[in-house]
Amino acid sequence: MSDATANPRRATRAVAVDKVLIGGGAPVVVQSMTNTDTADVAATVKQVADLWRAGSELVRITVNNPESAAAVPRIREKLDMMSVPVPLVGDFHYNGHQLLADEPACAIALAKYRINPGNVGFGKKKDSQFGAIIETAARYGKPVRIGVNWGSLDQSLAARLMDENAARAQPWDAARVLREALVVSALESAEKAVEIGLPRDRIILSAKVSGVQELIAVYRELAQRSDFPLHLGLTEAGMGSKGMVASSAALAVLMQEGIGDTIRISLTPEPGAARTLEVVVAQELLQTMGLRAFTPLVTACPGCGRTTSEFFQVLAQRVQEHVRGQMPVWKLKYPGVENLSLAVMGCVVNGPGESRHADIGISLPGTGEAPSAPVFIDGQKAMTLRGENIADEFVGVIDAYVLQRYGRPSG
Repeated sequence: MSDATANPRRATRAVAVDKVLIGGGAPVVVQSMTNTDTADVAATVKQVADLWRAGSELVRITVNNPESAAAVPRIREKLDMMSVPVPLVGDFHYNGHQLLADEPACAIALAKYRINPGNVGFGKKKDSQFGAIIETAARYGKPVRIGVNWGSLDQSLAARLMDENAARAQPWDAARVLREALVVSALESAEKAVEIGLPRDRIILSAKVSGVQELIAVYRELAQRSDFPLHLGLTEAGMGSKGMVASSAALAVLMQEGIGDTIRISLTPEPGAARTLEVVVAQELLQTMGLRAFTPLVTACPGCGRTTSEFFQVLAQRVQEHVRGQMPVWKLKYPGVENLSLAVMGCVVNGPGESRHADIGISLPGTGEAPSAPVFIDGQKAMTLRGENIADEFVGVIDAYVLQRYGRPSG
């Protein structure tokens, strides 16, 4: 594991969201959010279940109107009937105080509430509406994420800090004032929640922006000034590779410094693409950093002029899809299998060496090489595969190894 797991800046305070522990030295938790109409019970249940099966340990759902609030208990009931125990987080904006008061069954069914101090209410109503949500959380023993966002910052707070900055002998630049506003909003809101009656061990903070450097700076400051667990995420990260790279760039820096207790990769799905991609990216980020292990990872070469055949690419894809497809069963039957390392290499240059470093590796023939593929198991050459069935045979080798190494003793 990375040294970041022992960094003292990681939150020492732990918050329990049902049976999921956030902070307090617990592993970094992966979460996601649905994009269905929550009032559509069937669609929301299906997407929540899909996200959970992909590995999301918390799933947030939008609760924005009476219909969605009324649907939450039915969603929880159907998930329980399907043996999908994932905690549900309610995302509230503007009218959360009213929805929770009108639908107590919703307030009870949710495992956590998420509120934004910038739009929980405006003017004279802001404090009372914030207080109403916190009182509900305290009454039902629910944790709350106080999530600040630079797209909906409390304007009265921003104005106050701008006035304070103007009075400084050496005023800060605008970016620093904005970062300070985000941090102060989160911290002051947390203290208000404690004053109202919410225990400190039921509060999680976040301060999201869409710029990588700004996110890093804000969370460094937030980590230095509080011991609450922190939820990390680059808001509006974007679509495809841009969203993946930007989120990974920001979150990896913070987690390497020991900052962050739960994460979400906020990807814009491509048309028709599965929502579960953001869960996969979050898992792979944590696993490649050595912070957690979720599924066997496949090392594969990028290809070059020595690898004119596409077979190594096809095999790498098949192996990756095979292990991910098997993980729902493997993680129950074969504890520890998520740490398995695999290598699919395309030629003799690095193939044998990389294959020996993996638990199981195969070095496929490159251009002009003999049509044979040595397989290495636990650092030793175990066999050579030839012919048209190399893919089937190699997958069979993996399955046999998993059974032999990770299978529970009979009896």
